[in-house]
Amino acid sequence: MSNLHAFDIVAITGYFLILLGIGYWAARREKNVSADYFLARRDVGWFAVGASLFASNIRSEHLVGLAGSGAKGGLAVGHFEWLACFMLLLLGWLFVPFYLRSGVYTMPEFLERRFNSASRTYFTWVSIIGYVLTKISVTLYAGGVVMREVTGFSVWTSAVILIVITGLYTVLGGLRAVIYTEVMQAVVLIIGSATMALVGLHAVGGWSGLEARVPADFFSMWKPVDHPDFPWTGIVFGAPILGVWYWCTDQHIVQRVLAAKNVSAARTGTILAGFLKILPVFIFVLPGIIAAALYSDIRSDAAYPALVTRLLPAGFKGLVLAGMLAALMSSLASAFNSCSTLLTWDVYRKLRPGASEQRLVAVGRATTVLLVGLGLLWIPFMKYISPQIYIYLQSVQAYIAPPIAACFLLGVLYPRLNGTGAVTALVTGLVLGTARLVLELEKAHMASGTALYWFATVNFLHFAALLFALCAGILIAVSLATAPPPVAKVAGLTYATPEITAPPVPVPAGPRRLNVTLSIVLAATIGVLWYVFR
Repeated sequence: MSNLHAFDIVAITGYFLILLGIGYWAARREKNVSADYFLARRDVGWFAVGASLFASNIRSEHLVGLAGSGAKGGLAVGHFEWLACFMLLLLGWLFVPFYLRSGVYTMPEFLERRFNSASRTYFTWVSIIGYVLTKISVTLYAGGVVMREVTGFSVWTSAVILIVITGLYTVLGGLRAVIYTEVMQAVVLIIGSATMALVGLHAVGGWSGLEARVPADFFSMWKPVDHPDFPWTGIVFGAPILGVWYWCTDQHIVQRVLAAKNVSAARTGTILAGFLKILPVFIFVLPGIIAAALYSDIRSDAAYPALVTRLLPAGFKGLVLAGMLAALMSSLASAFNSCSTLLTWDVYRKLRPGASEQRLVAVGRATTVLLVGLGLLWIPFMKYISPQIYIYLQSVQAYIAPPIAACFLLGVLYPRLNGTGAVTALVTGLVLGTARLVLELEKAHMASGTALYWFATVNFLHFAALLFALCAGILIAVSLATAPPPVAKVAGLTYATPEITAPPVPVPAGPRRLNVTLSIVLAATIGVLWYVFR
């Protein structure tokens, strides 16, 4: 704490006190019914939906990874942020009506409604294992490191502080506490990071000064086909596949939309989140480039912390550090709540379909406590795990994203697809994704020029595009070769049959026209930015 001025300590302390206050307020409003605890009574407004979508997405990888990639290679990594704007529009305009009309609590539940119980079971356990191994563990590790740098406490002590505070308001307040704390966290994160970007830009001599100190191609986002990380073909054909999976099917993202009071609020929230996703390129990636221009002695992954510790004056440092903690805690709270919802709704309720509302809420709280406990037990073992292993664990879900994206996207567009085709596509994707992961670990011992070596080393984004095409083909072929799905599996759940079980959810003319206009403005803004940084 000796590195911090009194103003910094006041800023961080104030952040924690406000956070706990919001959590206490949310806990006081919760009732012992599942819709309250897991979906905040389905009455969340558009601003809270949008801010929560943004905050739950910004994780430790954004704070460190985006700035690090910026310091190493420039703005190209920002493609994933701006592509997310289009994925959020897809979520709001295509998926939201089906999700809200179906009344589901989880994404695996929707997959069962559309296909069969086997696809639900697959997606449930893939999500739970992925959350525990990647989101919770990586966020805990990163949070412990950040807290250690800020306070001087050990990683163990720092991680315990983070997990106890986050777990407390998540257990007591459910999704309402998570969403409304994320609204505050989004504001703190944006203000803090924007402040650092502006201070850094001033220190480097403005935009012209920055351009003079770094390679010219740092400001070119579109890279050639043979670029090792961000080839334009991978950005155009592969990255959207991963975006559909993450933004339109992942429980910890879509749960915020499911909690919206109506279609209009959910859709406007996704559009707001789309506008907010323009910012990370300028408040996370750009500071990394600034760090590379100012400090030649730093590693790329230390770019963001270097700016915080070396550049910011007293008071501002506390604000930015509060923003960093906000990102870490919102990510951790989202993982706790989403994983608890999956365990309660898709595992416990399947085993005990007659469970009372009070029992479901009790199980939800108990599973959150269990996840907090697993997180605490995991901390002593983190020092034995190399950062490279964490990267590979993060890749597990990304390698299985294409078949999941195919089932959801084609599932709502094409009524003829059935459960047999979906399960076949999901299993095929799992086998090929696992094979890719194993071979990638062993590529150093493989002979170059072979088919296996190509499979293990082909660009990740190209692999995603190819796997999506293969799984989509299998999904369609197997479905056409087997019996068509029952009417109950497509009625109200596909684009061609929305009116059979329920009329289309009404959207007032005014909000709809406004949403159309805002969507066009958002898409045009991204187009202009891509042209400027071509």
